[in-house]
Amino acid sequence: MDIEALRTANPEHWMKATAIRTLTLDAVAAANSGHSGMPMGMADVATVLFEKHLKFDAKNPDWFDRDRFILSAGHGSMLMYSLLYLTGYEDMTLEQVKNFRQWGAITAGHPEYGHAKGIETTTGPLGQGISNAVGFAMAEASLRGRYGKKIVDHFTYVIAGDGCLMEGVSQEAIALAGRQELSKLIVFWDNNNITIDGTVDIADRTNQVQRFKASGWHVIEIDGHNPAEIDEAIAKAKITKKPSMIACKTHIALGHAAQDTSKGHGALTNADQLAAAKTLYGWNYGPFEIPADVKAQWEAIGTRGAAEREAWEGRFAEASASRQAEFTRIMTGEAPKKLSATIKALKKQISEEAPKVATRKASEMALEVINPIAPETIGGSADLTGSNNTKTGDLGILSPEDRKGRYVYYGIREHGMAAAMNGMALHGGVRPYGGTFLCFADYARGSMRLSALMGVPVTYVMTHDSIGLGEDGPTHQPVEHLAYCRATPNTYLIRPADAVETAEAWEIALTSKSTPTVMALSRQNLPTVRTEHKLKNLTAQGGYVLAEAEGKRQAIIMATGSEVEIAMEAKKLLEAEGIGTRVVSMPCMELFDAQDEGYRKKVLPAGPVRVAVEAAVRQPWDKYLLGERGRETKAAFVGMEGFGASAPAETLYEKFGITAANVAQKVKDLL
Repeated sequence: MDIEALRTANPEHWMKATAIRTLTLDAVAAANSGHSGMPMGMADVATVLFEKHLKFDAKNPDWFDRDRFILSAGHGSMLMYSLLYLTGYEDMTLEQVKNFRQWGAITAGHPEYGHAKGIETTTGPLGQGISNAVGFAMAEASLRGRYGKKIVDHFTYVIAGDGCLMEGVSQEAIALAGRQELSKLIVFWDNNNITIDGTVDIADRTNQVQRFKASGWHVIEIDGHNPAEIDEAIAKAKITKKPSMIACKTHIALGHAAQDTSKGHGALTNADQLAAAKTLYGWNYGPFEIPADVKAQWEAIGTRGAAEREAWEGRFAEASASRQAEFTRIMTGEAPKKLSATIKALKKQISEEAPKVATRKASEMALEVINPIAPETIGGSADLTGSNNTKTGDLGILSPEDRKGRYVYYGIREHGMAAAMNGMALHGGVRPYGGTFLCFADYARGSMRLSALMGVPVTYVMTHDSIGLGEDGPTHQPVEHLAYCRATPNTYLIRPADAVETAEAWEIALTSKSTPTVMALSRQNLPTVRTEHKLKNLTAQGGYVLAEAEGKRQAIIMATGSEVEIAMEAKKLLEAEGIGTRVVSMPCMELFDAQDEGYRKKVLPAGPVRVAVEAAVRQPWDKYLLGERGRETKAAFVGMEGFGASAPAETLYEKFGITAANVAQKVKDLL
């Protein structure tokens, strides 16, 4: 690559882009870790994007109608941090850049949502950013359809690398974006032909240009170091009616001894090679030193969007007071005012009528009354709409033909669905929920973990939650899934016992500000166990006394979901023999553990023997079976020790010993 030709062709652009490259080299060298090559290779693209196209205001970074910029290739985080510092984001100081990858700094190894303004999503696990971006663009399209272009009209830009495009989730996302015709989505592919193990062709021969075209995208191929070509390509992408991929041919670690090599992907810390690169750049400044004129040019870029922001604020002020209030409510994530009363009325109706329905159907019943009062909900399913019961009659289908629709046919793309929902929630103005079978949470796992890590209140409607789904067999019967959802920090796993608890679960999910909810719902019908109406949301306590012992309390049976019915039947058997038995419904362990010690001890006092019953593996029941001090020995678990089998549900429960008789016998054995 002729660096001298690049320097002389457009000296002002070169100096701005080189500021990114040198900050990257200095920060990675100071940390003695990181990824230098990608920011050095994509600095030209980022400079043109921020200078001439990206709509943002560094002094008002949360302005709603800003364009979103997502660094899917999150290992190149110094590109992001350099841009934020140079353009004048107040929290991204030079000191933060100098403390790259250090304890307490906002400049984490990979960009983390919430650490700094301007970071729209957490990236690093490759493929997640581009897949989140599809959700961002879907949210923008939906809100633009409902509120009009005067209020909502912005682009989502993404930088993705070869690794992002190799990850399977990227194809799910790319295909979904093509079907949705997300014309406000523009992806820059950093086509540098380098991975950690070597050149891309040792592992992949995909024609990415043809791949995107086949999925319904507009594609342009350019020299990623030519500012004029970059500018022209973005301008064309902004006017097409399809999502756009701009294939940017670049050189990883441009101008460094490691250029175009696998070494260029990682941390370039050799002092002599660093100095040589700066000399080649014509950069005669010390570590972390940016010339005043270059910094001033970048800061002017950071203020360029102020006029557009002010114009938008003027347009927003022209909207009616009620429209402004509703828009502000959904953007700040506040629940509808009618939600609490609506849920209470539904609970009362259920307690009085006592229907016997699957909790997946109970979820649909809740959504039937929630969706009309919560215009921010966007539902969907990974090709299991009729099984997940996620679509209600009032939603309409979100599509290129109807941007006001609020239901998404995601296709058989669990991971892409979860990633898109993360993007919708992060964008703001949308409360996404999506369904699949609980067993297929495996396919969505990467994005579900990021929901928790980022603290975004996505709702996962996971039906067919146990061997109770019956004949489909062990390929579809989850046994370990409850445990790994519960093991994930900042996740509510709610497994309701009946339609009342299901309604309460939806209230929890829709009022959560920073925790995702996984609902584990049954395929089989379950009786209403909450027949006495309570105004209080008992599920929000995590666990509670569903039925008290009739005589002296000798046993406590704990259960969730479909096994609460079994616990209640076991109680009848035991009480008939004079064994006083309390039944505790434990729909959400995370919420129960968050209660004060006094409440927990009141629900689970020392003394009585304890039995837990759940059609899943034992983990993590021991914390309740063994007592808080780990010394309770008179305890047992009734559940699964291995995988399920193909048979009718009733047969499976009997064969695996998950029956009222077996639970009662366990209690008697302990006594």
